[in-house]
Amino acid sequence: MGAYQDAWARSVEDPSAFWGEAAELIDWYQKPTRVLEGDATRYRWFPDGQMNTCYNALDRHVAAGRGEQAALIYDSPVADVVQSYTYAELLDHVSRFAGVLRELGVTQGDRVVIYMPMIPEAVVAMLACARIGAVHSVVFGGFAAHELAQRIDDATPRVVVSASCGIEVNRVIEYKPLLDAALEEASHQVEHCVIVQRPQAVASLRAGRDLDYAQAVAGASPVECVALAGPDPLYILYTSGSTGRPKGVVRDNAGHAVALRWSMPNIYDTHPGQVFWAASDVGWVVGHSYIVYAPLLTGCTTVLYEGKPVGTPDAGAYWRVIAQHGVRTLFTAPTGFRAVKREDPNGEHVARYDLSAFRYLFLAGERLDPETFQWASDLLGVPVTDHWWQTETGWPIASNLMGLEPMAPKAGSATMPVPGFDVRIVDESGQPVARGTDGLIVVRTPLPPGCMSGVWGSDDKFQQFYLSQYPGYYLTGDGGHFDEDGYLFVMGRVDDVINVAGHRLSTGAIEEIVAGHPDVAECAVIGVADELKGQIPRALVVLKAGVQREHGLIEAELVERVRHQLGAVASLRQVNVVDALPKTRSGKILRKNMRALADGVDVPVPSTIDNPVVLENLRAVLRPE
Repeated sequence: MGAYQDAWARSVEDPSAFWGEAAELIDWYQKPTRVLEGDATRYRWFPDGQMNTCYNALDRHVAAGRGEQAALIYDSPVADVVQSYTYAELLDHVSRFAGVLRELGVTQGDRVVIYMPMIPEAVVAMLACARIGAVHSVVFGGFAAHELAQRIDDATPRVVVSASCGIEVNRVIEYKPLLDAALEEASHQVEHCVIVQRPQAVASLRAGRDLDYAQAVAGASPVECVALAGPDPLYILYTSGSTGRPKGVVRDNAGHAVALRWSMPNIYDTHPGQVFWAASDVGWVVGHSYIVYAPLLTGCTTVLYEGKPVGTPDAGAYWRVIAQHGVRTLFTAPTGFRAVKREDPNGEHVARYDLSAFRYLFLAGERLDPETFQWASDLLGVPVTDHWWQTETGWPIASNLMGLEPMAPKAGSATMPVPGFDVRIVDESGQPVARGTDGLIVVRTPLPPGCMSGVWGSDDKFQQFYLSQYPGYYLTGDGGHFDEDGYLFVMGRVDDVINVAGHRLSTGAIEEIVAGHPDVAECAVIGVADELKGQIPRALVVLKAGVQREHGLIEAELVERVRHQLGAVASLRQVNVVDALPKTRSGKILRKNMRALADGVDVPVPSTIDNPVVLENLRAVLRPE
């Protein structure tokens, strides 16, 4: 039995022994005598252990003599700043800001909303909350006032930490007016706001409520970590709900720290002293797990990048950061690589940089199409891993475990379930399906450490949304299959399966074929209503930079390509070349919104969208008068 199979089998057959061993990788004030308690529906990890996440991320490394090692590198091409913080320096900033929060009356269990751009103070605020046992809720910087107000009313924070502005390429977005509007709309009254004043836009502060961050920290005394019970909440992170209202995913302290610490050497083959870069945002789960917590828990150097994959200043931005900071492992979204591929299809920027320290590329957030997988693999000459996880799980469900036992990759596959995740494929009645057959992806409960411990304010919602449909299993909401070798293929959200004349087809499978065309940079396939067949697929494609061929010819080739590779049942007849696809700020394509437009339903522009104009422009394509 190989190292992977042995670890996975132990993790699902005796999870207490497996995770009890992994728990030795973190420091405890009181070691747990029980690893897991409860049943498959209601359970807790490390219930009688006591620890502190901030202590494990900072203090213990300084105590172990790593204080002068770089902990955080802030790289902002949009602000023209590169700044490094050692573990000792970051600890000083965090302990002092924890003192600010303490002076504002924040105590263990209180909530703090963090509404910030990608600046070091966002990381400091998160760790400061963890230090004193406050529960942070990071809201993506620049979210609309209404969305922020909803989250404030749900989390009921005592304090909001924000900044005067964010910077989107060359556009300054003032945050304070958005925050003021949200506080005006919210029913819950926030006692204080702490504002980081950025030189690009200085905010006006309300006397008695608002504090200047720099002034508050200058007068604060550092505070020590508090001991927390393992199941105590570390943070709330909101994700879209089926009702349109956000759900607050709750993450505990101990299980989260144990799982993330285990993941760094075993999944990412990244170790203390090495440089890890998650090119995401602290407002998303990737930013929580792999910009802030996992690298620092491990003693790595983490990169905080305030910029884009293209346009800051060019399509060589990734390679510049990797070369300048000696990045070993990059974790980003496929959409970022598709943007680079579109702007620089031949990868000419790579030759300008020394990438000798670079070892791994990990991609997640959207399904990695085989064309982009192959392009990145050929260009970089390092292993490219498509791995799959969710806000709810907090770390990968399936991956190629590069530190435990690397496997031969398969284009389009997330490789194997990660130890701790007992993944099954079932039909709509909950019965197992044969290998090679698409179905619903579920995970046997209890879920491993690091996954959500509940929905903020409602245990019943956790049961209702995730555990009730198939008792004993967590419903991921994604569909896919295992192949004959046990590789997992995640084909997309279940609502991205269309029913064409009684045949269930994955839009992901059609997208894979369309994306393989040499002129296509990226694409989205949606199912639209059809009187005869129920639904039919429709493809929207973005071409690579420099493609000059007639659009009608390319569209015809794509129709024939899908017919040839998938069969006439696919019924792809309509393909449109467009300038861009509408995406969230985290890079997910807004397929649901495009489907609604195509079906004649007026949908509000979501606050999560990166560029509302793109969605507006598609109205004319999807709903011609």
